[in-house]
This record gives sequence, C-alpha cells and structure tokens, in this order.
Amino acid sequence: MSLPPLKDLVACHHCDTLHTAATLPDGASAACQRCHAVLQTSRPGALASVVSLAVSAFVLMIAAISFPFMDLDVSGNHNATSVFNAITAFNAGLALPLAVAVAMFIIILPLTRLAAIIYAIGPLVRGTTPRPLARQAYALAETLRPWAMAEIFMVGVTVALIKVAGLATVTLGPAFWAFAALVIITVVKDQIMNRYAIWEALDKATQQAA
Repeated sequence: MSLPPLKDLVACHHCDTLHTAATLPDGASAACQRCHAVLQTSRPGALASVVSLAVSAFVLMIAAISFPFMDLDVSGNHNATSVFNAITAFNAGLALPLAVAVAMFIIILPLTRLAAIIYAIGPLVRGTTPRPLARQAYALAETLRPWAMAEIFMVGVTVALIKVAGLATVTLGPAFWAFAALVIITVVKDQIMNRYAIWEALDKATQQAA
C-alpha cells in the first residue's frame, strides 16, 4: 500500500498523528482520529476575519502602550502608570534584563507576530499576489506564538490588582481595557485561524503568481 505524498499529509498539533488532508465543504471541520483535536476547518471568509482581528489587535496594542494603565491612590497620593513606564522602571542595574524580557514578551514579540500575520495573509484576502517572503513571515508568526505573552501579562496584573485593592484605591485606565480587549481578540483569532488552510492558500497563490 503506497503512502500519499507528504504535501497531502497533516500532522495533529497535539499528538502528531498523521492524516490525509481532505477538501471540506463550507462550514465543515476535520478532527484527529486519536485525540479529536480540530485539524482542518472550512469557513468562508475566515482569512478576512483573521486579518481584521490581527489589525484590531495591533491597534489595541499601540493604545495599550500609549495610554495610562492604572492610577493608584494611597492616602491622597496619586500615582498613574503605563505599560511603558512599568518597563522603564527596571532599566538600571541588575533589573535591566527583566525590563528587556518584559518589553520583548509583552510588546515587541506580540507586535511582531501580528505584523507578520497581516503581512503574510493580507494579500490573500484581497486576492492579489503574495508579498515577498510571505511564507517566511507566516512561519515567523507561528514560531512566535508561544512567546507572545500579552494574555499572561493580564493574568499577572489581575492577581496583583486583587492584592492591591485592599491597600489602595485603584482606577483602571484606558490601556487596561485595551489590553483586556486585546486578549479576547487574540483568543478568538487563534481559534478561527486554520493553519493548514493558510499554508495551502499561500502555496496556491505563490504557484499561480510564478
């Protein structure tokens, strides 16, 4: 019994079981036979939704960096801070590596991943020729996925707010809500992003342009 070509095989991202790719009708999905993780989906307009959510997340990230994150009031003393101020507070001495790590995982890597997704998939939505290095850009976005930790930052902030709430009056700023919306959009985007379909669309568009 001959095996199908490698390009027609799909590996489950949870258990690595190999499956043969199939053409699905609109609205259908295919799951792994071993662990039942979703491997393929067919959703009309999914690429446009992914790009729209990525653009929205990019704008929200810029807003989250630019605006005040929260204001603390302790016995009449006010202290407003932003994400950028929180990073620069550790910019000296032994704490400098911490500032670099926070900037990378919370700001730079998420923005880079979003920009790579927009760069790679944007032309596919418009039906135009893929940009140069579009496959490499999308591969970069997939590589950075585990390292873009904006949602982890929000979890840490929430835990800190619970502890600080009894000691000071906390007023949440626009950047907090921008970050909260960013986390929700990121989760939705990753849920509807069909990686196999995106790779297939990139390959097909590249072959047609050649």
